[in-house]
Order: sequence, then C-alpha cells, then structure tokens
Amino acid sequence: MEDWQAVASAINSRMAELPLTQQELAERSKVSVATLRELQYATATRKRSARTLAAISHALGWPDDYLRAVLTGTTPPSGSGAAVSADSSSLVLARLDQLHAEVRRLADAVERIGIDVGHGDKDTSSGRAPEHRSPAG
Repeated sequence: MEDWQAVASAINSRMAELPLTQQELAERSKVSVATLRELQYATATRKRSARTLAAISHALGWPDDYLRAVLTGTTPPSGSGAAVSADSSSLVLARLDQLHAEVRRLADAVERIGIDVGHGDKDTSSGRAPEHRSPAG
C-alpha cells in the first residue's frame, strides 16, 4: 500500500531541517510548485513517477530512491553517507549564500535611507523645517 502522507511528512520535515522553501525545492528538483504542493499536503490524486520522486529526493540531499521507499513503507536507503552529507552541505551553503545576499541588500537599503535622511531639509532636533534667511547685502 502506498502512503502519500508519509511522503508528505518526509518532504516537509526535510524542508524545515535544511531550511528550504517550496520555491527553492521546485527550482532544485525541476518539479513544479503545484506538484510539490500536492505532495506536501498529500492531495495527489494521481500517481507520481519514480523520476519525480527521485528528483525531489535528490534535491533534498537523499538517495534518489528515498521517497519511493517511504511511499511503499520500506526502509529508506541511507546511501553513501558522504554523498548525502555533501548534498546536504551544498544545500545549506547555497541557502547561506542567499541569506548573505539578502542581508547585504537590506544593509545597502538602510545605508541609502540614512544618507537620504542625513541630507534632508528637516531640522531633526526641533521637528521643524529650518528657517531660510536671505544673505545680508
């Protein structure tokens, strides 16, 4: 008997562990977000190909036949520990790179706001616009 709920639990747990978003998993596995959503919520009304499950397994750092084993209730393969660990490490490093880029983007935005505020016309100590005086002649 096939256990799609077990597949959903395995996918969701692993995504949280890595951490990985649905969009990121779709990009890595080349599986559509719609298909991933069906698998994550166990709403798949049709069978998924072994190739789809293998692509998702691989993208999650597992051996290709991992999710197929979960689906059929057999013991998932552990595969080569080094290969799975290397895949997991590369996923984590890729996610860290994304986070680093986002932090840099936010820091740049904060710096631009600081520059804009620093060159504004408002007198920040009184909350009023500074008085403009004409030069003495």
